[in-house]
Amino acid sequence: METQGIRTAQLRIGDQIEAWHRGRLFHKGRVTDVVPALELFWILDARTGARKLLDPEALEIRHVEPAPVTLEVSTKPQPPATAPGHGLTPRSA
Repeated sequence: METQGIRTAQLRIGDQIEAWHRGRLFHKGRVTDVVPALELFWILDARTGARKLLDPEALEIRHVEPAPVTLEVSTKPQPPATAPGHGLTPRSA
């Protein structure tokens, strides 16, 4: 017996979901569009970056917590950027 997942009407754009089938994770990503009247929705697949149309009748849909965002801050000083053409010696005519 397969557990009942969430319905399309419960989804909101921006939700993070996983789509399971027979105990295997098939898709994971952020909801980009929802059509409750047709029981369909699209996600931006986290693995491939592709937009996927999912059918909740064929998959068990689960809400998941979004992955925490970590910002990497460099403490090393970076060399100054040089504009194109600067620092070049002009050619003699």
